[in-house]
Amino acid sequence: MVDEPALVAALQNRVIYAAGLDVFAKEPQVPKELMAMDNVVLFPHLGSSTEVTRAAMDQLVVDNILAWAAGKPPLTPVAETPYPPKR
Repeated sequence: MVDEPALVAALQNRVIYAAGLDVFAKEPQVPKELMAMDNVVLFPHLGSSTEVTRAAMDQLVVDNILAWAAGKPPLTPVAETPYPPKR
């Protein structure tokens, strides 16, 4: 997790000298401040764009659904979603 406005300020003030970024707080919008900096490289979020990775992601969704259907906890829980769910 990154505080994007704090990152922008740190880059502008050279507290952080440079950055390469592929994830943004309000995708697909990229802050204009980041786009204007010569010490920042911006790239589309493509880290998971391989056939092997996408197939593994698909299987993980299936495995999580199967765990849920069997009354088991999720394999990859989301911190904001408590388990077991409150009823």
